[in-house]
Amino acid sequence: MTTSEQIDWRQDIFDVLREQDISLVAHVPDAAHTSLIKMCETQNDIDVVTLTTEEEGVGLLCGAWAGDRKGVLLMQSSGVGNCINALALPNICRIPFLTIVSMRGEWGEFIPWQVPMGQATPKVFEAMNVRVFRADYKQEVGATVDAAANFSFNTRQSSAVLLSQKMIGAKQFKEG
Repeated sequence: MTTSEQIDWRQDIFDVLREQDISLVAHVPDAAHTSLIKMCETQNDIDVVTLTTEEEGVGLLCGAWAGDRKGVLLMQSSGVGNCINALALPNICRIPFLTIVSMRGEWGEFIPWQVPMGQATPKVFEAMNVRVFRADYKQEVGATVDAAANFSFNTRQSSAVLLSQKMIGAKQFKEG
């Protein structure tokens, strides 16, 4: 029997990305996504692009789709606000858009400025017609990402998987 501690949810995401033939991974560096990014970087058929700001990823993935490629944007909830205007592009043009978001401003958050955007993230996505899928437990991450990817690529709509801070673990910074 597999315990929650034994589940590698990042590997589960990677497996889904491979099954979905995703060949472009755009990201703004984030500790929660680091292991997944490193897995993707080892693949010759996956291009990993480090962005300076999250909204660049929306345009990059739309362009990739126009070039017959599937992509995913990895970001933290604090970057969702940067994407609001850009999210109109996949919505209006019916381009599949998939993002996986590590949440902040929730469980055990200690940085006050992470809270407002963390709390607003689902509402921002919903306002921009992005279907929200949430994973609160390690054992549901793979199936949730797969459901969101299938939704996006089969219906040519946008979806976001929110990885809860409770599951990821609250960040801890210690002096010393």
